Amino acid sequence: MTYNLIAPDSYRKREKKFLKQHPELLKQYGKTLKLLQNNPFHPSLKSHHLKGRHKGISSVSINKSYRITHTSIKNEDIILIDVGKHEAVY
Repeated sequence: MTYNLIAPDSYRKREKKFLKQHPELLKQYGKTLKLLQNNPFHPSLKSHHLKGRHKGISSVSINKSYRITHTSIKNEDIILIDVGKHEAVY
């Protein structure tokens, strides 16, 4: 099953800024998105739900320092929220 990655304009702006600041991560970022689309529960993504005020948001790792946050998976849609450091959400 392939999942639909939905990237709102707000995500696209963050993505553009992130890739401008970290061009060395372009390949890793692309691989992460591809894995997320094909199998959001792949072990290398280290997928997990966030807690507290971010309940309902999940996270996958690009590497040890950076992640992509997204809504919990509903049907076959994954709405991308943010890309950046593990400490930051939005």
